[in-house]
Amino acid sequence: MTLIILGVLLWSFAHLFKRLFPGPRAALDERLGAASKIIFAVPLVLSVVLMVMGYRGNTAPEIYQTPGFMVHANNTLMLLAVVFFGLGNSKSRARQLFRHPMLYGFATWAVAHLLVNGDLASIVLFGGLLIWAIAEVVLINAKEPVTHWRGGSLGGDIKLGVISILLYLVIIWVHNWLGVWPLPLPSAG
Repeated sequence: MTLIILGVLLWSFAHLFKRLFPGPRAALDERLGAASKIIFAVPLVLSVVLMVMGYRGNTAPEIYQTPGFMVHANNTLMLLAVVFFGLGNSKSRARQLFRHPMLYGFATWAVAHLLVNGDLASIVLFGGLLIWAIAEVVLINAKEPVTHWRGGSLGGDIKLGVISILLYLVIIWVHNWLGVWPLPLPSAG
């Protein structure tokens, strides 16, 4: 559990640093140029390693159980999360509807996992990352003016949909490869 907590805290701090401490971050960027990105990439990679190691080895107690139909809600939200992530770099018309699509995707991903994982390790991991994503949106909205993204095309919408579905299928395959089947099993009888 300690590794998960450290990973979530490190992830959050590395991402929130420039919002919480804009002066030192700007000075670091000015002094080191592109190399300053490495200073923040290293803790982010380390945070992911800590979270994965902590989660894979967790023996945390189960706090709540969700009904079986929540798997459907999880899978629907996961597809939506993949679409949100894709919107961040999309030439889609849908992009203009969302200011923070990648953070919305992250938050949706976290909520989806909380719907089907009631053990303490999952609550700490996904709940902690959900809190980070919400905090990031709040801080960005408070400090940066609203920018409107314009453009996109029907072709961009179609491309986003196709790529999202393909990526979603890859995510299902990776979960299966890791030993976790994320889709509901057919009922017997």
